[in-house]
Amino acid sequence: MNQRGVAVWFTGFSGAGKTTIADALTNELKSQGCQLEVLDGDEIRENLTKDLGFSKEDRDTNIRRIGFVAKLLARNGVIVLVPVISPYRAIREEMRANISSFIEVFVNAPLSVCEERDVKGLYEKARAGKIKQFTGIDDPYEPPTNPEVECRTDLEEISQSVDKIISKLKESGYLLG
Repeated sequence: MNQRGVAVWFTGFSGAGKTTIADALTNELKSQGCQLEVLDGDEIRENLTKDLGFSKEDRDTNIRRIGFVAKLLARNGVIVLVPVISPYRAIREEMRANISSFIEVFVNAPLSVCEERDVKGLYEKARAGKIKQFTGIDDPYEPPTNPEVECRTDLEEISQSVDKIISKLKESGYLLG
């Protein structure tokens, strides 16, 4: 196999581009013959953590469950892409400590840009008070202090973000050859 297992953990506001980059990265890695899985935050909420709300405790439980699955896959040689908001720094650091092969990708776009991109209308609902505990509006987002990769989706093309991540995967020994 031309890879080693790793969890690539994307964090950022809703609408920052986490899933978009993960999808483009998936296509690129599959074209190289890589074995990978995507643990998309929306899909996980729908299928694995439907019982959880959006309190800090529930969000942390959600991330721990996702992290457990990511850890199992990564230790079995799979590249795992994890595009989830994961707003709290402490729980991301807990995942870093628990998953031996871990790369954090900060998908960094200003809140104003994310609100402009709001295809689901979530920010509008949050600003109108129809959604409570929404990250960036009435719940905090704590940006990473030292991510392995930062993607500035307001300033760079998706392909540039993908290239940065692939470079880091190669440099870190997760993509071989």
